[in-house]
Amino acid sequence: MKNWLIILLIVGLISASGCQDQQKELKVAVAAPFTGNAAAFGEMIRRGAELKEKEINEAGGINGMKLTLIFEDDAGKDAEASLVAERIASNLQILAVVGHFNSSCSLAGKPIYQRAGIVELSPGSTNVTVCEGSDWTFRNLYRDDFQGKFIARYIDEVLTDLQSVAVFFDNDDYGRGLRNAFVAEAEKVGLNLVADEAYERDSTNFKAQLTSIKAKNPDAIFISGLYQEAGLIVKQGREAGITAQFFGADGVDSPDFLAIAGSAAEGTYLTTPFTFGAAGEDALQMAAQFKALHNGVAPDTWAALTYDAVGMIADALEKTYNPEASVADNRKAIRDHLASLDTPEEGYKGVTGLTYFDRNGDTVNKPAYVKSVQDGQFVAAKQQLLELD
Repeated sequence: MKNWLIILLIVGLISASGCQDQQKELKVAVAAPFTGNAAAFGEMIRRGAELKEKEINEAGGINGMKLTLIFEDDAGKDAEASLVAERIASNLQILAVVGHFNSSCSLAGKPIYQRAGIVELSPGSTNVTVCEGSDWTFRNLYRDDFQGKFIARYIDEVLTDLQSVAVFFDNDDYGRGLRNAFVAEAEKVGLNLVADEAYERDSTNFKAQLTSIKAKNPDAIFISGLYQEAGLIVKQGREAGITAQFFGADGVDSPDFLAIAGSAAEGTYLTTPFTFGAAGEDALQMAAQFKALHNGVAPDTWAALTYDAVGMIADALEKTYNPEASVADNRKAIRDHLASLDTPEEGYKGVTGLTYFDRNGDTVNKPAYVKSVQDGQFVAAKQQLLELD
C-alpha cells in the first residue's frame, strides 16, 4: 500500500511539474507561404516574426513566460490553408494565429478559426471580405477597396500624362478584388480603360494577353497580382515592345520582383501599406536589428507588419492570459482585447504606425504609400497621396 502511495505521489508531482512547464511557454502560430510562388513573402514574414519573438524573450518573455512561435506553411494555397487551419485550431497549446498572408488563405481559414474560437490576425490579406462575418479575424493593414481607389486616384492626380489604362489581373480573391476596386474608381475619375485581361496563378507565359493589350496602346498597365507573375509580365512586356507605364500593388512589393524582372522593372510604380522611408525611430531601430541578424538584408513591408502583428498578440497575452483559465477562455480573452482596440487612444503603437479596429476587425485610417523602381531598387516616389476624399 505504501508503495502505491509513493507512486501516486511521484505521478502527481510530475503532472504538476508538467503543468507548470506548459504555463511557462505561450505558443502562437504563424501561418504563411513558406514554400510556393509567394515564398519570398513567407521568408520575410518568418524573419519579422522571429525578430519580435527574440526581443520579447530576451526582455523576460510575457509575464515571465516564454513566447514560442509555431510556423505553419500554407504554400499560398487555399486548400493547404484549410488543412493548416484545422491543425492549428485543434492544437490546444496554440492560443492565437498570426496569418495568413494570401487573402484566399485567410478566407479559407476564417470559418475554421471562428468555429474553434481562435484569433487570426493577418499582416497581409487585403481582400475586402477577409474580416467580414467573423468576430475572430483581424488585420493590421488596409483593404483592397481603399488600395484600388488609391491607385486610380494616384494615376489620375499625380501621373496626369497617363490617360488610358489596361488592367491585367490574377484570377484569384486578391487579384479580382483589387481589380474591381481599381476599375470602379478609374471609371469614376474618368480614366480610359482600354483592356481588361485575366491570368491564372503560376502562369509563366503571358505573351498572348500582352499582345492583345499592346494592340490597345494603353498609357499604363495596372498589374493586380503577386511579384512572381508581375516580374514575368513586366519582363515579357518590355521584350514585346510595350512602352506603357507599369503600375503594381502591394503584391508586387518584394525584392524578388526586381530579380525576376531585371532591368525591365526600372520605372515601375507600386503601392505598399508601409515604407521605412516614412517611418519613425522605432521602425529604423527595428530595421537595424533585422539587418544585423540577416547579414545586411533589409526588412520589407511584410516583415514589419508581421513584427507588429506578433507584438499585438504578445501585448494581448500580457494583459489577459490567465494560467488558471481554460484554453477557450484564454483564446477568447485575446479576441476581446483586440476588439477593444477601437479608438486611436486604445490603439497599438507599432513600427508600422497606430493600429486600431472597426467592428469588423478591419484596421482604421492606415495610409498607403507609393514606391518606384530607380536604379534597380525600390525607393519612395517623389510625390505621395496620403489622403483621399
